[in-house]
Amino acid sequence: MAYDTLLTPTRLGSLTIPNRILMAPLTRARTPDSVPGKLQEAYYGQRAGAGLIISEATNISPTARGYVYTPGIWTDEQEAGWKGVVDAVHAKGGRMALQLWHVGRVSHEMVQPDGQAPVAPSALKGEGAQCFVEFEDGTAGRHETSTPRALETDEIPGIVEDYRQAAIRAKRAGFDMIEVHAANAYLLNQFLATGTNQRTDQYGGSLENRARFPLEVVDAVAEVFGPQRTGIRLTPFIELFGLTDDESEAMTFYLLEQLSKRGLAYVHVNEPDWAGGDIKFSDDFRRAMRARFTGSLIFCGHYDAERGERIISDGIADAVAIGRSYIANPDLVERIRLGAELNEPDSETFYGGDEKGYTDYPFLDNGFDRRA
Repeated sequence: MAYDTLLTPTRLGSLTIPNRILMAPLTRARTPDSVPGKLQEAYYGQRAGAGLIISEATNISPTARGYVYTPGIWTDEQEAGWKGVVDAVHAKGGRMALQLWHVGRVSHEMVQPDGQAPVAPSALKGEGAQCFVEFEDGTAGRHETSTPRALETDEIPGIVEDYRQAAIRAKRAGFDMIEVHAANAYLLNQFLATGTNQRTDQYGGSLENRARFPLEVVDAVAEVFGPQRTGIRLTPFIELFGLTDDESEAMTFYLLEQLSKRGLAYVHVNEPDWAGGDIKFSDDFRRAMRARFTGSLIFCGHYDAERGERIISDGIADAVAIGRSYIANPDLVERIRLGAELNEPDSETFYGGDEKGYTDYPFLDNGFDRRA
């Protein structure tokens, strides 16, 4: 099958990208000191053929963390580490966005500074939620999350400022775009959802109030990068880490309208795994999203080249983001273009470790080593 649409250039805001196959954000837990280094330079540099690389979720502050061995963007060392990564991607003609992350209640005192409680819109523990911690004996593993404390109203502007400062560092590091992570039941998603936000101040209650904090974050980040270089990730209908939402569709439509008014470059929609055949996440719903947002729409979740070609050709999406296939196929775009067989990802090496399962997947044999 020819993928004439999937492989054509397009624009995300003011950025022209060479194809519509994006590398989805993928937590790989390979920065023990939270500072990207040579290993990350190699990993992302190998995948520079993507239309746009969206980085793994990156913590905006020490209190934003819920998983050890994930990178940050609040120190000079982290900024310098990311600059090395971006330089490696640019050297191979690629483009890269940094995804900004605050986990909210999906954390534990063992991960938080001075053993403090995680923060959330309301003091509600996520049922069944787990984070990733380092134990006293130096080993690491999953652990149930702690009960969070509710953010005070006067604390919220400080977190908005953390996002803004993270964006400033990302811009200095040379990233082409910035993405606000408002998905997957993390902090901003917790404010959006009815089941996790029981506040009675201006950040709770109505759709407009629950969206206030996430939109303040978008505005702060867009002041740094410009709205045409700013995107956001959303997960309508997701039920994860105990998050529930009675108004997910209405909130999604409200956000899209507000983001259109701001001229945001793109909305990146992560479709929950269970939603593949669910009527809630139908093409009708995707078209309703399309009608409400004037920027680019990116969809992610079990997409391959054939499904991506269809949804773009049908005018629903402008691009698709692919995750697991990018883990195992650093030259994914070329393999799709040539109709070549794909490597299978090794799930045992998804998280933690070193080069194995990270930078050692084979490239197509085109007579030279594409990893060099």
